[in-house]
Amino acid sequence: MFHKVAIIGGGAAAATLVSELLERRTPRPLHLDWYCGAPGAGRGVAYGTPSERHLLNVRAASMGMFVSKPGGFLEYAQALDPTVKGSDFLPRRMYGDFLQSRVTQAVKNAPSLGHDVNVLPFPADSLVPSADGVTIGYGDETSQADAAVLAIGSLPPRPLPGVEDAAIASGRYVTDPWPFLASAEDDDRPLRVLVIGLGLTAVDVLLELSSRWPNAHFDALSRHGKLPEPHLSAASAPNDDGGELIESMRDDPNLRVWLRRLRDAAAQAEDWRTVVDGMRPHTQSLWRELPAKERARFLRHARWAWERARHRMPPQVAARVAALEAEGRLHRGRGRMRSVHLTPQGKLDVASAVPGGNETIAGYDIVIQTVGLNTDTQRTEHRLIRQLVLGGLVTPDPQGLGLAALPDGHLLDGAGKPRANLFAIGSLLRGALWESTAIPEIRKQAQGVANMLLAEKPERVAAR
Repeated sequence: MFHKVAIIGGGAAAATLVSELLERRTPRPLHLDWYCGAPGAGRGVAYGTPSERHLLNVRAASMGMFVSKPGGFLEYAQALDPTVKGSDFLPRRMYGDFLQSRVTQAVKNAPSLGHDVNVLPFPADSLVPSADGVTIGYGDETSQADAAVLAIGSLPPRPLPGVEDAAIASGRYVTDPWPFLASAEDDDRPLRVLVIGLGLTAVDVLLELSSRWPNAHFDALSRHGKLPEPHLSAASAPNDDGGELIESMRDDPNLRVWLRRLRDAAAQAEDWRTVVDGMRPHTQSLWRELPAKERARFLRHARWAWERARHRMPPQVAARVAALEAEGRLHRGRGRMRSVHLTPQGKLDVASAVPGGNETIAGYDIVIQTVGLNTDTQRTEHRLIRQLVLGGLVTPDPQGLGLAALPDGHLLDGAGKPRANLFAIGSLLRGALWESTAIPEIRKQAQGVANMLLAEKPERVAAR
């Protein structure tokens, strides 16, 4: 058992792991240092939005915090509103409240279980792992732990190539949409807005700003010009848990073969969503079996299609976006942004490559980048990750999907060997697991890492 553990991060993954550890009885006291980064942590970016327009894209019944209590969130929501159903898509703000309430209660109850907790409202700046433990640096101070877990969520977004520094400095090019949305005020001007990307973050931006800016017109640009698919209005069971399909995919780990078999299965199913949902329990193991060359091919050619089928919109959100298009306030286009230039008049000229090899230039008042999670640890400005990578203390994932790790969360050192006392959960494990950002996966990771941290006789770690 590791007696002193440091958890780094202030979002849902960190809150889930902290709660998982503190709610367990252990043969010896556990000392936990939680570097949460800010007062009142536990929500992170995903569940920090105050807007009622931003809904969970998973039904309430599936959003429990612990593997042992999968219905915990639904019970919490029904205590507030007895009319809530398990099939409902509830506000993300409510889920943030749930996370905070559970982790706050776990910290409060920890002494009664013999645990000592130190919640530090600032981030860790550095980690130096060794055979004897981990040294954590924060500000001008250092602390020691027997083991540490990185649960930091996605990395800060970086501007896309081709965006001029002057455009960023003007404040009209928005790299991180969440602080922008939090400070956005009502505005009746006929603004012209470009959203780059068409995933779930883009949908959140469109919902919020179209309400706050009733006279604004929105263009949305992405490689394929397609929105995420919608959920069905009623919950449906997965397609026989995908058994036959999964076995056929395991027999031949080749992307082209997989796509053909997925299309065939979807064509035979009553609804294609049941096929995708039936794959979910197996996606991580399938990803591990896919050769590196095939993974790279998936990321280049099929990732966009998988993401829009796997990460779907609630029906009421899809209806609102469709209404924006019908009203003429939203126009979706295919293409790639090439450059963003700040004009002398203070507008942004955006050059885009569109189908057919042509290039168009259009002017906008605001451009908002919504291209999804940043997990590229080789190019990030995140202080802690940069320190670990540049120091050769960890290995970046070669596909830019977080850090190299074993499937159980052990991070690999600069030589590619697993570290016995340094772990990660959440988005930093996308390279090892692919599916590693949603609550059902995170709560399972938290349970597994907690088991390893608290094991009386830790297993010998070996690369595999």
